[in-house]
Amino acid sequence: MSGDAPRVRVLVTRPADQAPAWVDGLNARGFAAEALPLLAIAPAADRAAVGATRERLGAFAAVMFVSAAAVQQFFEKNCANPSANWSGSALKTRAWATGPGTVRALLAAGWPASRIDAPPSDAAQFDSEALWARVQPTLREGARVLIVRGGDAQGRAQGRDWLAAQLAAAGAEVETLVAYRRGPAALDAAGRARAMRAAGDGSVWLFSSSEAIASLLQQLPTLGWQAARAVCTHARIAEAAQRAGFGVVRASRPELDAVAASIESIR
Repeated sequence: MSGDAPRVRVLVTRPADQAPAWVDGLNARGFAAEALPLLAIAPAADRAAVGATRERLGAFAAVMFVSAAAVQQFFEKNCANPSANWSGSALKTRAWATGPGTVRALLAAGWPASRIDAPPSDAAQFDSEALWARVQPTLREGARVLIVRGGDAQGRAQGRDWLAAQLAAAGAEVETLVAYRRGPAALDAAGRARAMRAAGDGSVWLFSSSEAIASLLQQLPTLGWQAARAVCTHARIAEAAQRAGFGVVRASRPELDAVAASIESIR
């Protein structure tokens, strides 16, 4: 990035506890990044069910975590030693992750790297399809697989069911657990004003989920986005931004260097 060029302002829309790492990383690469969370994460309403499932991890051949938030909420991220009460009972259980952020969360929770399956680092996409290509050859008929995912405010499971359908078709026994709730994060007056400016001031929106785009549209329903620019960490999210009317949209791999390169590409 040229030292004479103005710093590109980037709005990081991840939940409040995930945004700072991205803000710091982008600022270190010469951008003017700030957090504008559009989604909020909360524990599942039934924490007892999460704890009971955690205690029987050894009953599953594999546990698929849909996101870093799923890992953190499943292992109760505020515990001083989240792995102390589960590692002994899950010595043979594999953990499945769709991308590097989830892998990092698993390692932080104490899950051994040797028992984590994820798409290769050079995968074109980090998603369920890429994970399935990785794990399908090793899946045995009748294997028990747990999918740890998010839910809405009422605790109803959210997200795609594509992987669960593939597992069922392959003869696996699939169980789903809602470990956290995800919903829109309400913008305060300052946040709304910042979002309205960013609709046309050259800022770049960084979206890591289609739900964040939906949250933005819900809170600013009359605002046009034809002059807005966005970088999205998956092709499906990019499609959602295009449907929302964003004038310039780039899809990027969900890694810091790739995101930075995508932001640079739309200067």
